[in-house]
Amino acid sequence: MIERIERRPNRDLPAINERIRFPKIRVIDSDGAQLGIMVPRDAMQIAEEKDLDLVLVSDKADPPVCRIMDYGKFKFEQEKKAREAKKKQHTVDVKEVKMRYKIEAHDYEVRINQAKRFLKDGDKVKATIMFRGREIQHSDIAEDLLKRMAGDLQELAEVQQAPKREGRNMMMLLAPKK
Repeated sequence: MIERIERRPNRDLPAINERIRFPKIRVIDSDGAQLGIMVPRDAMQIAEEKDLDLVLVSDKADPPVCRIMDYGKFKFEQEKKAREAKKKQHTVDVKEVKMRYKIEAHDYEVRINQAKRFLKDGDKVKATIMFRGREIQHSDIAEDLLKRMAGDLQELAEVQQAPKREGRNMMMLLAPKK
């Protein structure tokens, strides 16, 4: 019994050299000069003479555009650009500052300084006040504390979510000003 393996063209592979399947293509030389519209076979010969590759740049154009270049170098440059872009990218995290509504003045200042540091780093700050037992009856005092905190941080942050109760906690979300 002979098993027949069917090969499908690999869609992941870039359209270079023999993989370019168009009747006519517009060819751009390695120095940027246009060589005109020609058959891919002729363009391949020119690329081989220069020890370079024929790379499909735009298949949406009419006729499709191909460029004569060193594909390995081109791919390396693209990967390098992608790595650089990823390095410069900053993901915004949500940092939490927890406290109780009966917080002392010094402890409050420590929480404000933490929040300032987080906001300067470009992160959002979730200010949470926790209640225990019957303390939940004093949610108005906690709300005033969160509003005071928003006022103290107003030059660095804007309130993204106003103070609201979630179970035994009251929270507010601050985002850094642009």
